[in-house]
Amino acid sequence: MDERLEKQLAFSLEIDKEKNVLRQTHLSGHGRRENDAEHAWHMAIMAYLLREYANEPVDITRVMLMCLIHDVVEIDAGDTYAYDEEGKKTQKAREQAAKERIFALLPDDQRDELAALFDEFEEYSTAESKYAHALDNLQPLILNHSNGGGDWREHGVNARTVYGRQEKTRLGSEALFRVTDAIIKEHIENGSLPM
Repeated sequence: MDERLEKQLAFSLEIDKEKNVLRQTHLSGHGRRENDAEHAWHMAIMAYLLREYANEPVDITRVMLMCLIHDVVEIDAGDTYAYDEEGKKTQKAREQAAKERIFALLPDDQRDELAALFDEFEEYSTAESKYAHALDNLQPLILNHSNGGGDWREHGVNARTVYGRQEKTRLGSEALFRVTDAIIKEHIENGSLPM
């Protein structure tokens, strides 16, 4: 087999492991915990469907690819829950090491392309990365909302903490932040998200 194709297939098989990385968010309808691959797929579809709400025009193909690869590093690094302050202290280092190992499976040009896209997502520096982050924040929020805020209650999360994370949503989409704000306020009012 051609070496390039062999590397591409090795990477393709490696990223299958993303299906085994469980997140703290549960599927809608009080389902099981979702995995990273499901989260990425859901975000990518949402990116396409909601693109008209991005603050700026975006290259939607770039955003969708960013959504699909942003958590591949969690194959090695593990999922760090959005509200796990202790886990966040080592998250960057764990993810950097994972990025280097996993993307190195690819041919050099594709390694560089995907690593740069991952870095762009992490840096919040472009319209595409800001919009992708808005979706990364919104996707688990709507799942948690569909389950009555159960994930927040399970982890003892309060409204200030949720607002702290969701504040960056508005960098990518003011319209989606307004939806987020309404959902949070609903959960404050019904008591599932204390102040």
